[in-house]
Amino acid sequence: MIRLRINSKERLIDVAPDMPLLWVLRDSLNLTGTKYGCGIGLCGACTVHLDGEAARACVVPVSQAEGKTITTIEGLSSDGNHPVQVAWKDLDVPQCGYCQPGMIMAAAALLKDNPQPTDKDIDAAMSVLCRCGTYQRVRAAIHAAAKS
Repeated sequence: MIRLRINSKERLIDVAPDMPLLWVLRDSLNLTGTKYGCGIGLCGACTVHLDGEAARACVVPVSQAEGKTITTIEGLSSDGNHPVQVAWKDLDVPQCGYCQPGMIMAAAALLKDNPQPTDKDIDAAMSVLCRCGTYQRVRAAIHAAAKS
């Protein structure tokens, strides 16, 4: 049994310790906001927070998440009013939307560490791939969230 703290709730799950955190979240706990993209930690669709830092859930064995605070897109804000989520809505950032949970989680982690990022800071931190190419709107929304 593995004990996890996810979105402020304690969870006890019976899975293999090497199971990727992504599949624990999606398949065992039905937290499907975190998306599967590439499975090798490159695209960022599966970005969550581990102890407040952005992490790629597809390459984190659940055993490495034990004892850490895990936040998924469902736990970022109970009412969708995190400044990044508000900016995303206000600036109509998503196109297809598939990568957006990972984008939002990466942006929230960036702003936690750097409340006034430059374009260069944003470009360096936002390594989540967007097939629709919404990068300019993402940058604008991060700047808007930083001002709020």
